Amino acid sequence: MQLTSKRLILRPTSKNDKAAIFKYRSDGETNRYQGWIPETPDDIDLFFSRLSPEPNQPGSWFQMVVTVKTNNEVIGDVGMHFSEDLQQVEIGCTLHKMHHKKGYATEALSEVLDYLFNKLNKHRVFASVHPENISSINLLKRLGFRKEAHFVESFYANGKWDDDVIFAILKREWNAIL
Repeated sequence: MQLTSKRLILRPTSKNDKAAIFKYRSDGETNRYQGWIPETPDDIDLFFSRLSPEPNQPGSWFQMVVTVKTNNEVIGDVGMHFSEDLQQVEIGCTLHKMHHKKGYATEALSEVLDYLFNKLNKHRVFASVHPENISSINLLKRLGFRKEAHFVESFYANGKWDDDVIFAILKREWNAIL
């Protein structure tokens, strides 16, 4: 499986991506709102071991790397967590800080949303975001997501309790935007 946009190719992660993923995922400043920051390259192997080799498997995470078409550089990843009933999907996106503010996240997630809604026929896609992660919140709003909930101290990560904000979009809402 591969998704292609104007500037990007999204493909499943592979062992060859380990160094590139560690480079941007281990940056504590860029990933301060993430629940997981690898400390060693071996942590990436553990990350890979928990992923499904195929999308659309009940209760599983499937991860794709985001690469630039012109040079195949891995600049980030998009995760998809498929619900047990396979009608809903949680998504997340991480990009190397050198590639922020270039429209890559919007472009990559647009392809993922189109795939989830119009190829896999999902009903709802949602994202869990730290309320201080304004860049991610603005990204989700640009894509047509709406805020559904704000949970107080509901997410334990990096040694502390944090709030969690849920944004979501339905298939009919996504297709109305197109």
